[in-house]
Amino acid sequence: MCGICGVHSASEAPDPDLVRRMLAALAHRGPDGSGYYRDERVALGHTRLAIVDTVGGVQPMCGEDEQVWVTFNGEIFNHVELAADLRARGHRFRTRNDTEVIVHAWEEWGPGCFDRFNGQWALAVWDRRSGDLVLSRDRFGVRPLYYTHSGGRLLFASEVKALFTDPDVPRELDPAGIDQVLTLWSAVAPQTVFRGIQQVPPGSYLTFRDGVATGCTRYWAPTFPARGSEPRTDLTANADALRERLVTATRLRFERSDVPVAAYLSGGIDSAVTAGAIAGFTDVPLHTFSLRFADDEFDEGSYQTLMAKQLGTVHQDVVVRERDIADVFPDVVRHAESPLLRTGPAPMFLLSRLVRESGFKVVVTGEGSDEVLGGYDIFREGRIRELWTHDPAAAEAAVEQLYPWMKRSPHQAPAFAKSFFGRNIVAGDPAISHRPRWDTTAVLRSMLTAEIREACDRSPADEVVAAMPAEEAGWDPLSRAQWLEMTTLLPGYILASQGDRMLMGNSIEGRFPFLDPNIAELAAAVPADHKIHGMDEKHLLKRAFADLVPEEILRRPKQPYRAPDAAAFFAGGTPDWVFDVTSVSALEAARVFRPELVQRLLEKARRTQGRGLGNTDNMRLVAVLSTQLLHSELLTGSADRTAAPPEPLTVFDPNLERTSLERTSLERTSLEITGRTPA
Repeated sequence: MCGICGVHSASEAPDPDLVRRMLAALAHRGPDGSGYYRDERVALGHTRLAIVDTVGGVQPMCGEDEQVWVTFNGEIFNHVELAADLRARGHRFRTRNDTEVIVHAWEEWGPGCFDRFNGQWALAVWDRRSGDLVLSRDRFGVRPLYYTHSGGRLLFASEVKALFTDPDVPRELDPAGIDQVLTLWSAVAPQTVFRGIQQVPPGSYLTFRDGVATGCTRYWAPTFPARGSEPRTDLTANADALRERLVTATRLRFERSDVPVAAYLSGGIDSAVTAGAIAGFTDVPLHTFSLRFADDEFDEGSYQTLMAKQLGTVHQDVVVRERDIADVFPDVVRHAESPLLRTGPAPMFLLSRLVRESGFKVVVTGEGSDEVLGGYDIFREGRIRELWTHDPAAAEAAVEQLYPWMKRSPHQAPAFAKSFFGRNIVAGDPAISHRPRWDTTAVLRSMLTAEIREACDRSPADEVVAAMPAEEAGWDPLSRAQWLEMTTLLPGYILASQGDRMLMGNSIEGRFPFLDPNIAELAAAVPADHKIHGMDEKHLLKRAFADLVPEEILRRPKQPYRAPDAAAFFAGGTPDWVFDVTSVSALEAARVFRPELVQRLLEKARRTQGRGLGNTDNMRLVAVLSTQLLHSELLTGSADRTAAPPEPLTVFDPNLERTSLERTSLERTSLEITGRTPA
C-alpha cells in the first residue's frame, strides 16, 4: 500500500519541488521509500509501503520502451495469473511486482485492463504515445484518489493534504460536500468537502489530455437481476459456492504478500469467517488483533477471546477508554479529511497503531460483508417499511421478529412501530430503506449558518436517488437498499474515514476478502431471502460457515460497531483542543455552524458529562468538533506549504542533468527505492 501523486501541465514541465512537497505529505502512506518520474508534461510521485516484491517494486514504473509509466497505490491480487497471460502474449517482465503487471496490462488491453483486475487500487497511467493521463480507482472505492486544477495544471493525490502543498490551491470547505456529510454520512464521489477538489468515483477511470478531462468512464457499478429472475436460486448450492469463493479470496489476500499478514477479530461473524478461513486453510501461524472498550456497553471482548482460542491464534488487543478517543481525535480528523458524525474511526486508528507496533504491515478484515450479503439493520428495517406500505399488520408482527425485546412491552410495540416504520413512507420509493437515517442526520443541518444553508440548493438524498440506474425499478427492495449503501456509506465512510485513512495513518494496509469481485457477483445473483431469511441477516454466510464459527457467535444478536461519542470529550475531563476549536472566534472563522447553537450544545454536554445526550445531539457534537478540527488542521494549519522535503532517493527525470539520483538505465528499476533492506 502506498501514496501516489502527480502533476499534469500542458505548457511546462512540472515543478519538482511541488512533487517533493506532495510526497512529504504522503510519507505516512509509504514510509519505505519515495520517488518520482518527470518529463516535459507530467510528473508522477510515489511513496512506498513495500509488501510485494519488496526489492523490485520501485515506482513509478515503466515498460521496456519507457512510453507507459504507472504510479500505483494498492494490490492486484491476481497479478500472478495476469502476468502468465501477458508473458504468453509476448510481454517480458523484469520484476515480480504487481505494478509491472499494470504497465503491461495497459499496453495489451488499454482501459479494458481494469475489468480484469481483482484488487484494490488507485493508480495513474501516463501514456506518452497518446498523451493521455488516466486515473483509475477500484470497484468499491477501497483506495482514495483526489484531483484538482490549479494554475493551468492538473494535480492528483491519494490524500487532499498533498494537494494543499500547492500554495495556489485554495483551502476552503464546500457547502455542498458538508451538506452531503450531514445527510448521508459522507460526500458522494465526485463531490468532496473541499471546494474545487473532486474524487475519482469508485469503479471508474478519468482520462486527461493537456490537463483537461476528456471523459469519465464507469467500468463497473453494483447491479442486480430483476426480482424473480435471479440466476442462482438453490440455497445449498449458493452456500457452497460462497464458501469456496470466500476461502479463495481470503487465501489470496493472506498469501500474496512478501511480509507477514495479520487479521482483525471484532467478535462478529465477518472477521470470524475471514480469520477462520486463514487458520483453517493455510499452514501459516495467524496473529489476530482486536479492539476492546473499557465501557462494557461497547465491548465485545468475550466473543473475540472465544474465537481466538478456537483458532489458536497469537492474539493481542487494545483497550480503549473514553479519554483515549478525545486525545487522538485531532489526528483522526487530520487523516480522515472529512467531518465525522461518530467517533468510531478513533478506536480503529488506535487498533492499527497496535498492529504497526507489533511489526505488521498488512491486516485482513471483514469490511464489506454487511453491504454485499445483507447484514445491516437498515436492510431489515427497510424490508419492514416496504411491508408497511401494503400490510401494516404483518409489518407490526415483523417488528417483533426484528426486536424480540418488544414482546416484553406489547402495549408500546404498536406505537413504536407506527412512529418509526410508518413515518415518511411512500409506496414505490426506491430509498424507502434509508429515509429514517437520512431524516435523522439531516436534522444536523439546523445548526449550519445561513451562508452555508443558502449555498446548498440541492437535496443530497434526492441527488442520490436520481443517480440510481433505470433498471432499479425491477430490483427487489433489498437490492435497492444495497445499491444505496454501496454508493454512500461504504466508500465514503466505512472504507475511507473508518478504513483506509485509519489504517494508513499508521502505515497499515487493509485487505477485504468480502469485496472480492467474485463474491460480489455471487451475492448479487442470489434471491434476497438467501441474504435475509425472515429477519435473519447474512443467512447465506452463516449457512456457509456453520462448522467454522462457534454457535455463540453465529447466533448472537448483531451488535453494530459503536464507540463512546460525547462522553469521550466530557466524562473524563475535556482536552484543551475542544475549547480552542469551539471558541466563538474559531466558529466565526470557519463560518459553518451558528456559534450560539454550538454553545448551547456544549453547555448541555458539560452539564451531563456527555452521558445524557440523545442520538441526534451526539451526532451534532461530533459533527461540530470534527468540522472545526478539519478547519484548523487542514485549512488554517500553520504547516509551511513551501518548504521542500529531502530529495527522494529515486528520481526518473530526463530534464535534470545527470546526478547520482538520476535514473540512467532500466536496470535501476531493480533497486529498492530507499536503498536499504525493507523492514
